[in-house]
Amino acid sequence: MRWLMGGLLGLLLLLQYRLWFAEGGLAEANRLASQLEEAEAENATLSDRNATLTRELMALQNGNEAVEKNARENLGLIKEGEVYYQFIEEPDSP
Repeated sequence: MRWLMGGLLGLLLLLQYRLWFAEGGLAEANRLASQLEEAEAENATLSDRNATLTRELMALQNGNEAVEKNARENLGLIKEGEVYYQFIEEPDSP
């Protein structure tokens, strides 16, 4: 009877070790779940970025407004006959 109880206790300890620490156990499942959450968050960010780039691409393909807006904002270009005003704020005097 003592050998049977010792054997069952040893088997229980072995199975508990495999459950908690071995490959395919709960520790690995938790690690994989956290990796999955990180990958899903990165995929959501990249999907938003792709949607933004797609909208910009469609705007550039559909007309000159987007090209003109981009040139005005990023390159400082103005149309012929327009006057450019630049306002400079004076620094605060102590």
